[in-house]
Formats: sequence, structure tokens, C-alpha cells
Amino acid sequence: MSEQKAMNSNKSLQDVKHFDKILIANRGEIACRVIRTARKLGIKTVAVYSDADYQALHKTLADEAFYIGPSPAQESYLRKDKLIEVALQAGAQAVHPGYGFLSENADFAQACEEAGIQFIGPRHEAIRAMGSKSEAKALMEKAGVPICPGYHGSDQSDETLIAEAQRIGYPLMVKAALGGGGKGMRIIEQPEQLQEGLQAARREAQKSFGDDHLLVESYIARPRHVEVQIFFDQTNQGVYLFDRDCSLQRRHQKVIEEAPAPNLSDSMRKSMGEAAVAAGKAIQYRGAGTVEFLVDGERFYFMEMNTRLQVEHPVTEAITRQDLVEWQLAVAAGASLPLTQEQLQCHGHALEARIYAESPDHDFLPSSGKIMGLQWPAESENVRVDTGVQQGDHISSHYDPMLAKLVVWAENRESAIDQMSRALSDYQQAGLSDNRDFLVHLINEPAFRKAELSTHFIDQYPPQTELDHGQLRIALTAGALYQFNQLQYKGSLPTASFSSQITLFVNHQQYVISLKQESEGFKVILPDGHCHADIHWYELEQGCYSGQLSIANQSIHCRVVALPEARMKVFFPHFSVELNLSGQCLGAHDGSEAMSAPMNGTVSSVMVKEGQTVKAGTALLVMEAMKMEHTINAPCDGVIDSVYYQVGDRVDAGSSLMAFKEEAENAA
Repeated sequence: MSEQKAMNSNKSLQDVKHFDKILIANRGEIACRVIRTARKLGIKTVAVYSDADYQALHKTLADEAFYIGPSPAQESYLRKDKLIEVALQAGAQAVHPGYGFLSENADFAQACEEAGIQFIGPRHEAIRAMGSKSEAKALMEKAGVPICPGYHGSDQSDETLIAEAQRIGYPLMVKAALGGGGKGMRIIEQPEQLQEGLQAARREAQKSFGDDHLLVESYIARPRHVEVQIFFDQTNQGVYLFDRDCSLQRRHQKVIEEAPAPNLSDSMRKSMGEAAVAAGKAIQYRGAGTVEFLVDGERFYFMEMNTRLQVEHPVTEAITRQDLVEWQLAVAAGASLPLTQEQLQCHGHALEARIYAESPDHDFLPSSGKIMGLQWPAESENVRVDTGVQQGDHISSHYDPMLAKLVVWAENRESAIDQMSRALSDYQQAGLSDNRDFLVHLINEPAFRKAELSTHFIDQYPPQTELDHGQLRIALTAGALYQFNQLQYKGSLPTASFSSQITLFVNHQQYVISLKQESEGFKVILPDGHCHADIHWYELEQGCYSGQLSIANQSIHCRVVALPEARMKVFFPHFSVELNLSGQCLGAHDGSEAMSAPMNGTVSSVMVKEGQTVKAGTALLVMEAMKMEHTINAPCDGVIDSVYYQVGDRVDAGSSLMAFKEEAENAA
């Protein structure tokens, strides 16, 4: 939606004495987002970039940009000393940390303060207090905020954690004491899963947050994830800007968020808001923060507090018509909150869908590659696109796989869902896998429209892994008509030819389609029958065509983007498919696929040695990419013949990780 409507801040903020120049210690979408508000206020911005972001959008948009190191975040965006050095060199008075990276790093906030630079966020003491989930829960319990039963102690021995797990009962949740975003988190259903779960959670927590402390909590079977946006000024005056439902998650990371949270009673909504403000007051908070709750019916429990601006803050901006980044800048500069609790109002309903470079068909594994074609929905008063990517960008495996956020607003929830469905249909990206079709599926799922929400929603309504019969027929027809048009355009068809045979591959499966020209359109002969169809193609840009497909008495919009290696991506409003003309780059997959790298990434752990005998399901190797871990398991009983990679090695998707002999073969 336009920022005039979604971010129509109180005019008194315009009169606040702001900073002259700020450094944004982040990248991508959030860096671009902060730059927009800073530019509106006349504040100059300083961007930082790594090797991978040499041509990134945030670097282009900022007034100045400084190189800070190689692509891995540990060598660039997580370099506290380098960021402060750049801020001082550029003459920046303040640092906006965005979210992720160092946004909740108390040491970084303290280092900024000691260098005479304003950290646009809470004091380092508050970050430290909330940085440990166990310490945070102790503080919240003291402040009267409801907490979930569990163990949050300092004794981290396996014996203690196992004993506490037995006391709490199963199922339970093991979580990293520091950080968030689903890192270092495991659901444990049975006692025999606990030992491996503790090891995996510790390893992931250490890698993500530099600390392997864990906490153990009772696992609520069907909770909702509801959070409250709070804001405090430097005099400890605080407000809550209503709530958001973030229950739709995969890998414990949010995918779709909405505000306000549906189906909450007024009394519960007020109680949660007041509890969130009490949490902020307990640690003398400053700036934007989010208090997250697990909701079980009419009960709610404190989960954690994020001491930063959240990814999903645009839905709160939409319903309150406030610019939260502007609030951040004003409060950091010493201003009081622009509105009281009584003055804040909630208007309509807003939804946010996160578009990720990932493959929902393959357990949401992240994908990387070049964006060959990109179309965003048109922005308007009701549709907003927050992104840090553009056509031609290469998406690397070094950072979070989020490409963009689509945000919509409408007078009510039903209309907002319709608006989001249209916006997602209008978004089209070709070149690498993304979750667009899965988001369309979720938004249009009847249970979502009925607000039957829980953190298990995606498990209940998983992604569709294959096209249904009708979708396949439409895709093959459109692909064949497009290819016929290309052959005709190139003069590859005889002038007198009134028929043609087109071979297409979908997910390694070959299909032969015959086209016969008729007086009106084509007779399309498919493997399972025939239909009549026609389309008039319009070239939008080189390699990109659009048209209205008429097939079997229906009309459907179609867009095709040509890709390298004789491929094409075909888009329809509610689904898309990649077609291949030769099949050569889509070799058949066999049982050895489990021993190949499922994504570009880095080997973070090797658990076996050459010659070792393993059982089916044994963890062999762990890869990391885009802040996610993926464990390669033995597909069956066998022997490790060779290990090709070691810890720290970079691996390309599809590369053989190790040679594996099945038990039967070994015995022979």
C-alpha cells in the first residue's frame, strides 16, 4: 500500500529534531525500508555491503555505501568493530540495526554507545535481559506476566535436562536460551528422541547465537502464536499498538502474518496488551519491541520478547496508519511518544505474506540462483511491496532466503484475504524456486478464511507437490502453444504446415503434444485426450510473453518467461510450472539422491568416517545455508565408502557428498 496511507504518522513527528545521518547495519529489504523513511525525513543514509551485495538494491538507494568484507556474514555484517569504524568514518550519528544480524546483540549496542553513536533501539541492558529466554521468563514471572511451565535453569547437563523433561512430561519443546527465528528449537514427542534433540539444538544454537544454553518447556499441542507490538520512549512511557497473529509457520519461522489477530475477545486482547507493556516497563525498555505469546484457548503465556523491529511490522503500520521506523528515529533522538494509548486506533485488517527463495516441494529447502524474470503486483493505497531484490540479482546462500514481503490492507479480513490472493497472483519470479504457489494455496485454504489458526496449520495443509490433472493439461497446452509460436516466429515451421508435435518435460516426465491448426485456434492432442485452445501472445520484454489462454470454455491469464537450458517458467493466477524442452538437464533421480547436496551451502558437521557401518536414518552430515540446517541421513543400512567434503567446505547443489554401499551390496 502507499506509504501515505499505511504510514500516515502524527504530524508532530515531522517537527522532531532528527539525526542528520544514520548508518544502517543491515542489508536487503529492511535496509531499503529504513532508507525510505529516512529519505522522507531528510536524513542521509549510509549503507554497508559485502562481496555478495556488490550490486544490491540497498547499496544503490543509500546516500553513501561502504564495503565491509567477504560474503559470509561472520566476515561482514556481523563485524561489530568494522561497522562502528564505518559509522565514525562516515560521520553517522546513529546506527539502525534492522532485524537479524546484530539487531539484538547487547555487545554491539554497548559498543555503539561507548563510541558515541546512538543505537536506534533499546539500551544494551534491556537487550541483555531479554536475550536469554530463561532469564527473560524469570523476569516476566516476577512482573506478573503469565509464563509456560518448564525448566529455565543454569544447570545444562544432559542429566538435569533429561530429569526436567521427565518432570514436565511429553511432548515438550527444547529451545535455545538465546536468539529466535526457530534456530536451536526441537519438538520432542518421545523420551528416546531427547538425547539427539538436545545435541542438535545445542549445535544450532552455538552456531547461530554463540551460546548453546537450552531451556525445556511443556509443548502446547495446538497453540496460536500471537504477538503484541509495544513502543517506549526514553522516559519509560509505553503503549501497545495492538496485536498480530503469526501462527502460520514452517521450520518455526513465520510465513503469513495478520493484524489484528482474529477471534480474540476484547478482554483478552486488552489483557495481552497490558501484559506486554508491563514486560517493557519491567526492563525500562526504549523503542520498538514485540512481546510474543503462545495462546491456548483463552489462556496466553509469555514466549519471548524481541528487542527490535519485527519483520511483520508493516501490518501494524497498516492498521494504525503509523510509520514505526519514524517512531524509532524520533524516540532515539529523544522525542516523546507521538500518541497515547487512548489516541491509538485500529483500522481495518492487514495481511503480510513472506516470499522466500525456497522449495516447498522439498521440505522448504532454500534455493539460490539468478532472478531471470520478476514482476511485482502494482502498489496502491491497499497493496505494499517491501523488497531488497530486483531482476538480475543473484540470490546467494549466505543470507536469509526472504525475497520480499507483500502487504495488503482492507476494511475487513475477508476483503484483505481477497486482496492478498490477487497480489500473490500478480507476483511472478522466474529463475529460482520460491514459495509463491504455496502462499496462494494457504491464503485460499477454507480453514484459513475461517481463521482456524494454529502453529500446526502448515502441517495440516501441506504444499501441493504435484500439479493436479486440470492444472497439468492447462500447463502443457500453454507451453505447447508458446513453443509453436516461437518456432513459427523463428521460421522453423514449414509455411504450409498446419500441425506440429511438441515435446515437453515436467518433473522429469515426458509429454508429447500435437497441435493442429483450425479455423479458430488449435486442436490440442494431449496424452489423455484432446481439447480446443487458442492464445494470442504479446511480448512484454525480451524472453517474456503474456496472453489470455482460451481452453475448454474457460479463459485464464498466462505469462511465460524463457530460461536458459531450453526451459520456460509458465505462470497462471493460482499456480506455476517450469517446463523443459529437451529433458537433458533433468536427469532421472535414483536412490543416491539422498547422498547428494540438496542445496548450495556449507558443510557444518560430518558425523561419520570412511568404512563406518550405519543404520538407515543415521545422521551422516549437516549442511547449512541461508540460516537453515539440513541433515543428510542414511537412506538404508550400509557402509560409508568415501566422504568427499569436510567441515567448512562449500558445496554446490547436486554434488555427491559421500559414496555409500548398501548392506546387501556390501555383504555380496
